[in-house]
Amino acid sequence: MTDKIKIDIISDISCPWCLVGYKRLEQAMNELKVQDKFEIEWHPFELNPNISPDGEDIVEYLGTKYGMSESKVMSYQEDLKTKFAEVGFPFYFYKGKRVVSTTNAHILLNYAKTKGKQTELKVALFKANFADDEDVSKRDVLEQIIKSIGLNEDEALRRLDDEQAKISIQEEERHWQGKGISAVPTMIFNNASMMNGAYPVGTYKQVLTELLTKNLSLS
Repeated sequence: MTDKIKIDIISDISCPWCLVGYKRLEQAMNELKVQDKFEIEWHPFELNPNISPDGEDIVEYLGTKYGMSESKVMSYQEDLKTKFAEVGFPFYFYKGKRVVSTTNAHILLNYAKTKGKQTELKVALFKANFADDEDVSKRDVLEQIIKSIGLNEDEALRRLDDEQAKISIQEEERHWQGKGISAVPTMIFNNASMMNGAYPVGTYKQVLTELLTKNLSLS
């Protein structure tokens, strides 16, 4: 049992705003010095669960999914680079970059949760995808990431061969969709209040403070 306040984050590692939102939340916790008061659990959401095994060119992907022109995509990427810099995270973009499947990443995130390293793996996957231009759908890439955070890569990669592990991801995604979640990041605080999107640090500080005050009054 834990007396920490739970924060569930539904997200995808291909979602840049999921990284921005998390880093702002982290900054809010650091500024309030309350990191030890909260427990974060990550949950799967695939922005494109049916993407080709070879991935898809990001300009074509965003054009098809959101109706963005090539010039709009390029402008959007520059804006993301600025937002990432504001939270101290590198962002690498070039024309021809590909969007890839994140199913395997979500399977490994569920594995890392059992080892107490889910957030560490999540950040490492964000870095691989956005800063290092790694194909996070590939086993060899995932093997190196798993190894880099001190987990057993053989044990972890066996999960990728377990059909039930993939089914579990799909079931969990349907669970959250059934609760009306259709976009990410979505954060659920203490199984009660919900926030969708990436908010300013000040907003997260306000939410965290209110949660701590309420939790204190109930103890």
